[in-house]
Amino acid sequence: MRPVRSSVLCRLLPAPLSLALRSLVLVLLCIAPHCQAVQAENVTVLEGGTAQISCRLQNYDGSIVVIQNPRRQTLFFNGTRALKDDRFQMVLFTPRLVRITLTNVSVWDEGGYFCQLYTDATHHQVATLSVLVPPETPAVEVKQEAVEGGEVELTCVSPRSKPAATLRWIRNGREIPGVVSQQDNGKTFSVSSTIRIPVERKDNGAALSCEAFHPALSGQKRIRHYRLDVYFAPTVRIVPPSGILREGDSLSLTCSVTGNPLPRNIQWSKINDTLPERAEISGPTFQISRLSQSHNGTYLCQAQNNYGRAADHYALLVYDPGAVVETHSAVPYAVIGGVLALLVFTIICVLIVTIWCSVRQKGSYLTHEASGLDEHGEVQEAFLNGNDASQGKKEYLL
Repeated sequence: MRPVRSSVLCRLLPAPLSLALRSLVLVLLCIAPHCQAVQAENVTVLEGGTAQISCRLQNYDGSIVVIQNPRRQTLFFNGTRALKDDRFQMVLFTPRLVRITLTNVSVWDEGGYFCQLYTDATHHQVATLSVLVPPETPAVEVKQEAVEGGEVELTCVSPRSKPAATLRWIRNGREIPGVVSQQDNGKTFSVSSTIRIPVERKDNGAALSCEAFHPALSGQKRIRHYRLDVYFAPTVRIVPPSGILREGDSLSLTCSVTGNPLPRNIQWSKINDTLPERAEISGPTFQISRLSQSHNGTYLCQAQNNYGRAADHYALLVYDPGAVVETHSAVPYAVIGGVLALLVFTIICVLIVTIWCSVRQKGSYLTHEASGLDEHGEVQEAFLNGNDASQGKKEYLL
């Protein structure tokens, strides 16, 4: 019995059978020792890399081998270049393996590459080339400036990747959920993630990061770091000198200013007066040499930016050394005077209490004496009236 040729069997296969099913049938039929067949391998490569497209031959007998691109343009005909594209190179042509390379791969090179073997019937397999486009480091866009007490809207953008990249916002090690949007650009995708966060003065300089994940990065990630720039009104504080300032001393004041943006101009002034002639101003520093009583007064430091203004004041009081000594020597006398006044007040209070008690005791004696006289009168009257014994005996003690 003569063996059935594969070309005849291919013609007998129903047309609606899928390409994969037809290939499987051909492989099963090619168990015979003289059956020719071709196999192709799928390839995945990063954009810009080099792809190797291989066609494996079985029982090759010198038949024609043709390799075509996804547009069915012939690249090589039996090892000979047919398409003028130097990115394609024939690197191997043997009875078992035909291999070509494609350098500087782009997403437009994606698709099925045909390995065709022309015998009595045409055998072909398709090698699918897939191109991955890893994302670049994402960019952070700020819709509007962040002002103290308001909100800031930040958008992390990955403009090009394939497949679409995954974006994630991180602050202090915690993820901040964002609103994700994705746009199909044909062969690639652009992805963005937007967050809105309230900001205060303390948030100025806070660190955030946007991370991009992608299969082509092999578990790595692309990170864009961002620091919040929060605008706020300035604060002003005058750093005063230590100790007592006397005539002849020097005064040095420092105006400590914060704010974002930091105020460029710091203004010194004296309330209700002009600055002394010997005053020297150097940015935040204000100095007066050889102080005198005429320098007494309130000095003001002011600063402002686009978001507000602030001021602080310092009251200067220059002491006369002689007055300071006199004041210190007068302190003991003041204490002694206070003690004497307290002592006199105590004595007066004691006298008043003593006199009051004496007057009250005398009044009580007079009252009892009058009561005794009344009783004596009653005895005398009883004796004169001659009261009888029936009225009872009364004894009176005079």
